[in-house]
Amino acid sequence: MVDIICLGELLVEIMRTENDTPHNKIGALYQGPYPSGAPAIFIDSAARMGSPFNLSAGYIGVIGDDEFGECILHKLNKDNIDISQIRIAKDKTTGIAFNQYNSDGSRKFIFAAGAAGDTSPNDINSDYFEGVKSLHIMGSALSISETSKKACYKALKVAKKKNPDVIISFDPNLRPEMLDLTTILKISEPVLKQTTILLPSGEEAEMLAGVKGEKEACLKLLEMGPKIIVLKKGKDGCTIFTDSNEKGIEIDAYTVKEVDPTGAGDSFGGAFIVGFLQKWELYQIGRFANAVGALKVEHFGPMPDTSYEEVKRLIEGK
Repeated sequence: MVDIICLGELLVEIMRTENDTPHNKIGALYQGPYPSGAPAIFIDSAARMGSPFNLSAGYIGVIGDDEFGECILHKLNKDNIDISQIRIAKDKTTGIAFNQYNSDGSRKFIFAAGAAGDTSPNDINSDYFEGVKSLHIMGSALSISETSKKACYKALKVAKKKNPDVIISFDPNLRPEMLDLTTILKISEPVLKQTTILLPSGEEAEMLAGVKGEKEACLKLLEMGPKIIVLKKGKDGCTIFTDSNEKGIEIDAYTVKEVDPTGAGDSFGGAFIVGFLQKWELYQIGRFANAVGALKVEHFGPMPDTSYEEVKRLIEGK
């Protein structure tokens, strides 16, 4: 029995070691592999931050029968994530994302999907959701394949059946390079309607709401189902909107030295859910999640080893 469940793509990332180095540059260096996949980064953060509160975390996904898959399992298992629902596809390789950073802050990926999108409704075991408190859905898991999308929809249905009060969190994680906007909106709608906590960037909020201006978009999204909108603003912190506080709760970011921003938003999300399950005030939750995201960017690779104690020290200014 696990408290927090997430599902979707499992990948390793192999990253250029220097900015502005295109993937077609022969002989240029990469570094890796690093366990990754947006939903996996989320659950890893939730597990590490939830450990002091005895919150358990579990993951549903598919890897290939290879060393890259072993690398992912090792990291998740080390951070006390239940990996019993991760299936090994004997005829597939583990998904790979080759990542190029640019000095303007943009990134360029080359994906070798492998088994990453193979999660299917058959992987959703109803008994696994007994006692679930929170289910997290990622837009990337909705968009990577038809079977993965259906698995997300089934997980949502099963979680609500097992616990009508389950917290549904949704990170749109929109990938316009993978799907057109019409399709993105269509596949997101069934999740959006049942979402408790929505975690968009400003651009994602505008896309989902069809409204210009990130605040206006967040207020529009409150009318579409979610109870709480957490606007992720990176180095500018976050703003939390609710029906009772449409002005928004502004929460500043922490000043840190950026090494690698990959996974900061997903790490933020995992921490936010932990704070919410602890029934903290929204401002306290936002400060906590901001601190987790900040410590992530100081670490190279999508999944850091940051502990709750390190986060607490940052918040206390020690």
